Amino acid sequence: MAIDYASRIPNNVDLGADRRLQRALEDWQPKFVDWWREMGPEGYQASEVYLRTAMTAEPSGWAHFGHVRMPDYRWGIFLAPPEPERRIAFGDHAGAPAWQELPGEYRAALRGLIVTQGDTEPASVEQQRRLGHTCPSLYDLRNLFQVNVEEGRHLWAMVYLLDAFFGRDGREEAEQLLLRRSGDPDRPRILNAFNEPTPDWLSFFMFTFFTDRDGKYQLASLAESGFDPLSRTCRFMLTEEAHHMFVGESGVARVVRRACELVRAHDTDQIRAYGGIDLATLQKYLNFHFAVSIDLFGQELSTNAANYYTMGLKGRFQETRIDDDHRLRDATYPILRAAGGTLREHAAPALNALNERLRDAYIADCARGLARWNKIIHSFGIDRQLTLPHRAFNRAIGAFARLSVAPDGRLLDAAAWDRCGADWLPTADDRAYVMSLMQPVTEPGRVAGWIAPPARGIDGKDIDYQYVRLA
Repeated sequence: MAIDYASRIPNNVDLGADRRLQRALEDWQPKFVDWWREMGPEGYQASEVYLRTAMTAEPSGWAHFGHVRMPDYRWGIFLAPPEPERRIAFGDHAGAPAWQELPGEYRAALRGLIVTQGDTEPASVEQQRRLGHTCPSLYDLRNLFQVNVEEGRHLWAMVYLLDAFFGRDGREEAEQLLLRRSGDPDRPRILNAFNEPTPDWLSFFMFTFFTDRDGKYQLASLAESGFDPLSRTCRFMLTEEAHHMFVGESGVARVVRRACELVRAHDTDQIRAYGGIDLATLQKYLNFHFAVSIDLFGQELSTNAANYYTMGLKGRFQETRIDDDHRLRDATYPILRAAGGTLREHAAPALNALNERLRDAYIADCARGLARWNKIIHSFGIDRQLTLPHRAFNRAIGAFARLSVAPDGRLLDAAAWDRCGADWLPTADDRAYVMSLMQPVTEPGRVAGWIAPPARGIDGKDIDYQYVRLA
């Protein structure tokens, strides 16, 4: 199946001039479409969706909006514009010209980074594939599908790197990206968070706020890479990732607003009888998704992270804005560990604590989002606030994985955890109640009763615009 590069795959990497790369993508493209039809949004392949399509990597006018059937979406390959005379900003190669070709000695390490990032993109589509059947509005349905097609484009971005720079090994890895399945016991996705189900829209909003925010920090770190094609690819991906986080933050904000409206209307915080999601349940979902997402940053002390940094492959968030020597051989960084029945801070080698530094930046960013949600609660005069649990709470990876830690950071014994866990994490009853609210609303302009309407439409359109033309 030949690919029409002028209309089917918009790109700024001169695909037409590279016959080997053309053949690799010609072989992979129909397999991707087959995967999309099998594992993409279920039941909506024939619907026309008002989607944003990337057309260029230039900052202004980079996207086109219009109705399109998702299998016909023009997934493209874009790298951010090159920075003239860009130099590596950190590690042993700091100050050297950025690599335009693959540094052979770092081939395996770079391939691993690209494959891990690439695997998250189709995984999230698979996790969310059935959500369309329970959409709270056509506006939300369109936003779900926008996130999905852009995750598909991010997969294309990683496959381009694999095919363009890694030869047969890269082509084999690209095949595997389409063969693994989220939650499959035999062929799971690489990272645990991408094997968790996303059964309802509250989970989806939490996922796009917390887990896609992890994606922001991972992409920003890779955007510092001394391997310039990877850096430029990730810089453009960050442009699209911002919308995914907006979907999460604004979605949760609308759930919070509707909860507050019901509390005020009925003078009680027990609003399930009135079809709302109470703030206590929101807190439980928040706790769960935050803990799952900070696990994605890995071990507190990591030799791999230190090696990637020293090699010049993966930097720190906003590396060039940090005022230090960018080598970190003698520097330290504070991390927590359990000692004497409490969690105490101690100094660790900064090179080994890079994951924890990135996690710190992520947690601070999440806290800013919560402050905006709490501002809504306070505007209704309600004496409550949503809080981030302690970083050691409910962890499955790292130094805290074998510990029972309360949301406020207290170390607990197993019995205390068993007594209180249902107060901190969603129970089967909580999930069943939230799921009971997931009834589809597909009339233009209407919104489900458990969520407030959006503040504005998309691309200047009204709220009641038909963002999805159902087949």
